[in-house]
Amino acid sequence: MNPRPALPRLDEFPGSLAQKVYMSLKQAILSLTFRPGEIMQKPEICAELGVSRSPVAEAVARLAAEGLVNVVPQAGTFVAKFSMDEIREGAFLREALELAAIEIVAKTITEEQLVLLRRNLRIQQALMEDGDITGFYQMDAKMHELILSFTNFKRLAVLADTAWVHVNRARQLNLPAPGRIEATLEEHKAIVAALEAHDPAAARAATQHHLSQLITFLEPLVHSHPELFDNG
Repeated sequence: MNPRPALPRLDEFPGSLAQKVYMSLKQAILSLTFRPGEIMQKPEICAELGVSRSPVAEAVARLAAEGLVNVVPQAGTFVAKFSMDEIREGAFLREALELAAIEIVAKTITEEQLVLLRRNLRIQQALMEDGDITGFYQMDAKMHELILSFTNFKRLAVLADTAWVHVNRARQLNLPAPGRIEATLEEHKAIVAALEAHDPAAARAATQHHLSQLITFLEPLVHSHPELFDNG
């Protein structure tokens, strides 16, 4: 078995020590550094991050509350397996939030905001051409965050991320699906074009098409990676 990749460094994150440990472990789970069903050895985590048990225990408690880990008494802490029901629910909630948001933004978007989106698209294009998959999907996420922020609803992005967490983790299994990055970029361009036209109906349709594609790619994972899914 290949050794597990290193955990994200604590100095990559802001906040208290407990917050840094939480963010490091969460990113490791979302990126599948910790695989679904894998046991998380707290002593090893403490040694690798150079921290005591206290911030690790606090981080694990937060991750358990988010459904990302399962703490089993007398057995240990395990990374939660995927649940197709949770993935479908998360996709449904995220779609509901984004469709409502995009209609508002299409009516109110400013030229300064459009500049930010166009710049984001140019960076996506460059990252795709360079084959930087991780960078591309970081800018993908940033584009969605920008659009949600343009509503001026402060908690919307947090709610969307919470809804999306299981979807985002599962999609790491098949990135990149053949042709998916190129198709994603074209879908993003269609969304921005609708926003440039201040057309709420077109923006909603483009966003709905874009978000619906992901579930199409995730559904087969239950069969291709059954050991990573909760069959309950």
